Amino acid sequence: MTRVSLHTFGCKANQYDTEVVRQALEAAGATIAEDCAESDVAVVNSCTVTHVSEAKMRGLVRRIARTNPSVRTIVMGCAATLDDGTIAALPNVTDVVDGTDPAGVLEALGHPSITAQPVLRSFDRGARAWLKIQDGCDEHCTFCATTLARGDSRSRAPEVVVEEALALAAHHQEIVLTGVHVGSYGADRGDGVGLSALVEMLVQRVPVTRFRLTSVEATQVDDRLVDIMVTAPDRLAPHLHAPLQSGSDQVLRRMGRHWYTAGTYRARVEQLAERIDPLGLGADVMVGFPAETDDDFAMTRAVVEALPFTYLHVFPYSERSEAVSHKLGPPVDPQVATARSAELRTMVDEKARVHRRRRAGEHAVVVLLRRSGGRFEGLTEDYLQVSGATDRALPARFGATLSIDAESRLVAAPVEDGQ
Repeated sequence: MTRVSLHTFGCKANQYDTEVVRQALEAAGATIAEDCAESDVAVVNSCTVTHVSEAKMRGLVRRIARTNPSVRTIVMGCAATLDDGTIAALPNVTDVVDGTDPAGVLEALGHPSITAQPVLRSFDRGARAWLKIQDGCDEHCTFCATTLARGDSRSRAPEVVVEEALALAAHHQEIVLTGVHVGSYGADRGDGVGLSALVEMLVQRVPVTRFRLTSVEATQVDDRLVDIMVTAPDRLAPHLHAPLQSGSDQVLRRMGRHWYTAGTYRARVEQLAERIDPLGLGADVMVGFPAETDDDFAMTRAVVEALPFTYLHVFPYSERSEAVSHKLGPPVDPQVATARSAELRTMVDEKARVHRRRRAGEHAVVVLLRRSGGRFEGLTEDYLQVSGATDRALPARFGATLSIDAESRLVAAPVEDGQ
């Protein structure tokens, strides 16, 4: 019986793909090993979003070979799709699988006749599961190599998504709808079922479980989605991760992000924040894009300062040889990019503290993430990490009253009204 260890880099879509591979391997009779030292095969799901992620992946492959010299390593995912031979030359790599299809991994392991199950039945992450509703992207941001690796947008059939959600809901209290460009869901199918219609179907047909959207463009969040968040926050979490990338229209144009401006982004987020309360609000922000000036960064800082973000993913520009952005101007000094990142993180840290203080004394619905030694950790509908102490058993999802401790952390006191 083959023992396989699984290793994943990158986004929720990648994590979902690894779970599909895990299910396919188990169906083929393989045993999933927690430690690569105990495995016959290591499957590494790679990411190409930054040069750092690829460097970390290559470092892991080398460490696996040192730890277990007899192991076979199979590399799949985005970086594998764009491999120029560098990954294939790494120690103990026997196969580089193009894309994320688990059939390629099964074929590399000698099981080509076994078809991967099209519906994921469970997710190896406890209370929360990811559900990929689409893959690929029709946009061509100049900094992005993921589109080159993933291809055009492809939406899964609504009935398949509902079937998978029903299967996952039997094991998980929260399901995160993920993909590469989820706001474009349905545009390629022509059946009239877009993202908001899909979410309505899920809320109506999949009981109890709370759904949450992964990264989605602010301008693609329509009023139907907002209505569900407002009227049924226990079913669709009032939380949006809306990529900003830059507050400078000039930089946005050079990035190829033509479907919004800093002004339309800000206006839409202000509309959303006015209707949804509480609202967990996050964004991706890139600093140091080629030729980004001090004035460009000041515009980004102004947008961040104006909006009620509760967290940000701030990262410096990473040049990808496959993308065209490196032709658009000189790179920003790394020290300048680092300083800009730090400034934005400091700003949003204070915004997060304000949001936590405002939530103190209010009710939240908490999904239990883990419990140990009389303490628990959980996640609220507006994407706040909470903790607390209790001497009684807790359901997988429960009502709680929030408060702030001396370290400005959120504490959740479970209440008897449960759901």
